[in-house]
Amino acid sequence: MTFRKNSPDFSIHPTAIVEPGAEIGDGTTVGPYSVIGPNVRLGRNNRIGSHVVIEGHTTIGDENQIYQFASVGAAPQDLKWQGEDTTLTVGDRNIIREYVTLQPGTEAGGGVTTIGDDNLFMAYSHVAHDCLIGSHVHLANAATLAGHIEVQDYANLSGLSAVHQFSRIGTHAFVSGGAMVAQDVPPYCIVQGDRARLVGLNEVGLRRHAVQEDEILVLRKAYRRLFLSNDPLAARLSAVAEIAPDLHSIAVLIAFVSGAKRGLVSTRRKETSAA
Repeated sequence: MTFRKNSPDFSIHPTAIVEPGAEIGDGTTVGPYSVIGPNVRLGRNNRIGSHVVIEGHTTIGDENQIYQFASVGAAPQDLKWQGEDTTLTVGDRNIIREYVTLQPGTEAGGGVTTIGDDNLFMAYSHVAHDCLIGSHVHLANAATLAGHIEVQDYANLSGLSAVHQFSRIGTHAFVSGGAMVAQDVPPYCIVQGDRARLVGLNEVGLRRHAVQEDEILVLRKAYRRLFLSNDPLAARLSAVAEIAPDLHSIAVLIAFVSGAKRGLVSTRRKETSAA
């Protein structure tokens, strides 16, 4: 719905500034001193705290919580951006905490930053231009994503971690605190360190998401065969495919590794070229 200053369907604090043209969904509240730009679309039942700035061509779904001092949709931190009408799209039920920065895409990167549903962005975390964030993703305090990064569903990035541009973080992956990630992190795996290295399977995370023990056992075998062997990559992928040909998680792992363009985070520095 288009913003109407006196609408009974949402609550705008008297000190907030909502520019003409902004759209505010039913049940949404905007707190003191917040600023909503003219090209912003907010869905239903969002909770916008105080001193929040939402600008640019930004679309936000339903039932999100955006805490004080967050910056959503501001110009990307890319010197190539020249004011093009690029976009930021945020799904439903996300929690965006204090001082989080979420930025739109750039023309060179496709023009869109996309964030899914049910994500948690803790204080000071940063999502740069042209990122693709899935659902149920957690970015802990001060976790930082450079541009053009893909983070798949259920991935967790711990505090003070950072990811290099054009890298991918696989589903159910866990990036440890302070890790500096310069290459792709495979699904279901844990990485840590500077530069980040594989240290094992994310078994705790898998169990928390109700993955059965027999599937974890298969993934453990796949991890050893794929990442702890010095065989050529093609041979490792073929061997992993034979472990459980019909298991979806194995297919996901193989597809991710096969599609790596920046290379994969490795277990030891000498294996970087092989991976």
